[in-house]
Amino acid sequence: MLPVSSILITFRSSRHHHHHHHHRLLRRFFSSTARPITPPPLDHLLSTLSHPIYMIWGSNTGVGKTLVSAGLADSVLSTSARPITFNYIKPVQTGFPLDSDSRFVYRKVSEIFAARKPKPNFTLSASNRAIKGSSSVGLGELGACEERVVGEGGVVESQLRCETVFSWREAISPHLAVEREGGPVGDAELVESLRRCLGVGDGGDWTIIETAGGVASPGPSGTLQCDLYRLPAILVGDGRLGGISGTISAYECLTLRGYDVVAVILEDRGLANELPLMSYLRKRVPVLVLPTIPEDPSNNLIKWFGESHGVFCSLKETILSAYSERVKRLHEMPQKAGNILWWPFTQHGLVQEENVTVIDSRCGENFAVYKGGNHGFVEQFDACASWWTQGPNATLQVELARDMGYTAARFGHVMFPENVYEPALKCAELLLQGVGQGWASRAYFSDNGSTAIEIALKMAFRKFALDHGILLNSQHGSMFGRPNEFKVLALNGSYHGDTLGAMEAQAPSSYTGFLQQPWYTGRGLFLDPPTVFISDGHWTLSLTNALQPEVLRSEDMTFTSSDEVLCRSRDHSNLARHYSAYIVQKLSSFSQLGSFTLIGALIIEPGKTALIQAAGGMHMIDPLFQRVLVKECQSRKIPVIFDEVFTGFWRLGSESAAEILGCLPDIACFGKLMTGGIIPLAATLATDAVYNAFKGDSKLVALLHGHSYSAHAMGCAAAAKAIQWFKDPLTNHNISVDQRQLIELWDSELVQKISSHLAVKRVVPLGTLFAVELHAEGSDVGYSSLYASSLIQKLRAGGIYTRPLGNVIYLMCGPCTPPHICNQLLKKLYGQLHEFSQSRWAEVCSVEV
Repeated sequence: MLPVSSILITFRSSRHHHHHHHHRLLRRFFSSTARPITPPPLDHLLSTLSHPIYMIWGSNTGVGKTLVSAGLADSVLSTSARPITFNYIKPVQTGFPLDSDSRFVYRKVSEIFAARKPKPNFTLSASNRAIKGSSSVGLGELGACEERVVGEGGVVESQLRCETVFSWREAISPHLAVEREGGPVGDAELVESLRRCLGVGDGGDWTIIETAGGVASPGPSGTLQCDLYRLPAILVGDGRLGGISGTISAYECLTLRGYDVVAVILEDRGLANELPLMSYLRKRVPVLVLPTIPEDPSNNLIKWFGESHGVFCSLKETILSAYSERVKRLHEMPQKAGNILWWPFTQHGLVQEENVTVIDSRCGENFAVYKGGNHGFVEQFDACASWWTQGPNATLQVELARDMGYTAARFGHVMFPENVYEPALKCAELLLQGVGQGWASRAYFSDNGSTAIEIALKMAFRKFALDHGILLNSQHGSMFGRPNEFKVLALNGSYHGDTLGAMEAQAPSSYTGFLQQPWYTGRGLFLDPPTVFISDGHWTLSLTNALQPEVLRSEDMTFTSSDEVLCRSRDHSNLARHYSAYIVQKLSSFSQLGSFTLIGALIIEPGKTALIQAAGGMHMIDPLFQRVLVKECQSRKIPVIFDEVFTGFWRLGSESAAEILGCLPDIACFGKLMTGGIIPLAATLATDAVYNAFKGDSKLVALLHGHSYSAHAMGCAAAAKAIQWFKDPLTNHNISVDQRQLIELWDSELVQKISSHLAVKRVVPLGTLFAVELHAEGSDVGYSSLYASSLIQKLRAGGIYTRPLGNVIYLMCGPCTPPHICNQLLKKLYGQLHEFSQSRWAEVCSVEV
């Protein structure tokens, strides 16, 4: 057995890093393209809330994390009125076996327990073991369990269980130990091993997980520890000279990544570091001060632990209070939400409290969902992409938070007219060099997609009025010479937002009826478009009655792949001519309604293979029809608006639909995924010709539209980061070699199987989207249908969070989601479809009987 002094000396010396490698790691960290881009969702370790589980972090190496762990363990065990189990876990240990923090906690708590007077009236069973190690760690050091029983209190017994998960012999940083000794440990393996440790046996009554080194010290893979775990935290501060800065930096580093820091505890070094810390933290977090730790290596610290007992008891009470408050708040949230929140697109009369999803946090594309009681948390993949906005993996989420934090601190919010600042300028440049490349010259910022559409309509109407001689100049500015009524050309089933003007640009629907919008008149000519989908494994074209030609070849109706659907050779087909004739006839009949009724704009939602009318049920419009429609409108000088609020920025597999569709708009609207979904921002892009329609000598000629938060600096910073991240092959491994589109994310075999399922009418695999329309009839069809409700609940129980669009359900991933994750989603969906169809069949049979 090593004397305590040896353990303490090794504990402090093991934290030294090699200078040259430290510089190499810094270069790796600051080069975002070299960092791991798809770490697993590591904040969801916490599968239970049956007892407190906390992580011990250090503001630096050598600040006493292990002493705090031992002191906390002693205070919990010695003050409990009943037998309890305290778990101490050290995920990563270097310098092993000479340096073993789990062995120190095991021995020291046992010594304190044995030395305590008066003697406790119960016994303590203590154990320590190391689970895995590099080849340099002797096999005899692993697996075997040290055990001892302390005290003579009879049959009542508490337990101290100490474990080291991964270990290396050399006392250096874990990532360097891996490089020198082997024994590589990936992030997923590390977290899964830790997850198993947390799930052993009954779980215990307390669990403390102690990290290695400082907050931003690297783990075995090189990933910073603060990016590896995300559980409630205790921060061990630094009482030494310079410790104020280090402690604050560590605290900020944790909170920036979404950690709940419940306490800061530090050693008294006679510098009163706690006072500036308390002032800075403003009572958000309690700061506890420990007595000065003796530096004499021969000191066994028993007396110091005795003097510190009250502080550790205060720490224990702080943790218990934070834990209790957290559980109470999570438990009460569904009821409180039902009493005071008004959810959008929700019939509250149909919402049951047990079906309210309590989301404690998200990491990348995964929610940590609280399930109540001792069930704790389950992990759910956000298959709605949180209303189609989300795209970041865990790494990008942190990058966005960092950039937004910097921008908020530097700019806050500043008004935009006639001003410029770097985030807005950079974002505009990236938009025009990306989704607007080759056609757009101006970027107009707003705050959401619906507003971007309103702006686009204003732009289009002005351009139409100018081109057609309707706009007259007067000494008072621009005035309309006659009472013309402008309308739009759009598609049935389309959806362009909830504001009043955007609603007028869409056909009658559930959203525009008298119950929702009594002012609605539907200011447009709405065409019935042809749709494309997969059914029984085949791409199929479906034409409306109005579009049925007299003669149609089979090759015009079925396709072997999406590439055939997209092929430009179709532009010269009989079907293209038929589409053109249909559109011309509709435009001619509309013009006969009156000379003052004019179609001032075309608005469509273009996509990679076809249009997706998201809120209308995920229908795909034949891209050939869209190209013909755009061509006919532009030949008549009708401005064309592409609504890419949903479809833009790789959502459907390409950065912009214009390039894939093979035609260019005059105006286009972007939002949602543009910022990675982390903050609202929208942009309306326009050509020079559209912009020039608003230039003149009077302010009344200008586009008089704006928002207090136009070009919000934080939104522009987030957009700049996300736009670059998604299109860079070094940060997004799903980008194809030519950087023009995403690789195929949905496994074709699984897609075919699902499309052939008896419960499925059709499927749409497109970019990051996979939509399924279920076979339904009568009232079970359409947006108000509850047909898919039971399937949705099954999917959520299986770890997939999704929402239905009537009898249509969909899965959505992000541009960076690995294909194997998409395949896991499809497999779960396929399995649940089988159960769903069986249960529906049973219902039908019971009704017939």
